[in-house]
Amino acid sequence: MSNQAVAPANIASYIDHTLLKPEASEADVLKVCAEAIEYQFKSVCVNPVWVKTVTKALKGSGVLTCSVIGFPLGATPSDVKSFEARGAVLDGADEIDMVINMASARANDKGALVDDIKAVAETVHAGEAILKVIIETSMLTDEQKVIACQAAVEAGADFVKTSTGFNGGGATAEDVALMRKTVGPDLGVKASGGVRSLADAQAMIAAGATRIGASSGIAIVKGEQGSSAY
Repeated sequence: MSNQAVAPANIASYIDHTLLKPEASEADVLKVCAEAIEYQFKSVCVNPVWVKTVTKALKGSGVLTCSVIGFPLGATPSDVKSFEARGAVLDGADEIDMVINMASARANDKGALVDDIKAVAETVHAGEAILKVIIETSMLTDEQKVIACQAAVEAGADFVKTSTGFNGGGATAEDVALMRKTVGPDLGVKASGGVRSLADAQAMIAAGATRIGASSGIAIVKGEQGSSAY
């Protein structure tokens, strides 16, 4: 990937403007949507209960609707994740970020991971949406990160993503570089969790990220330091 810094004026198009706090209100969600339209972020990422609200608020803006599945633990049966994803896509989600089965990842069970991801990928793609796969890098060894990324590729995912932001740790440039090396040049890589400044975002992009998940999107594009988590 290029080592050239992405200018603040262009970095908004990399950002999934994120609000995943369980206590978020409708007013909070609509505020995030208005911000995303103003700054032309790539998407607004919310919990499934808010997908209809976000889709309606973003209509005609060019900003995508993103939702999370099996979030934040990933410890949900694959058929339930698939059902949840189908509902989100029917409600208007353009993109789905799913959490893998972490027990399978830590057991180096690539076959189980492929099955888990594929069940959701088939549902998401049937709805003409794209799938990002959260591997929760802070919980895995480098070997396990590689296996999880390989599973995502085999299962037909469109992106791999570093973190939920809820289970400790977050994105690092080293993890992004490892994920990019593993998935090759064509799959997306999303850096998420703890990306709170322009410098953070630029470092992730230089390492190979093609998308940034952040609740500090406005601070990032303004070149300021954000403080809030998901």
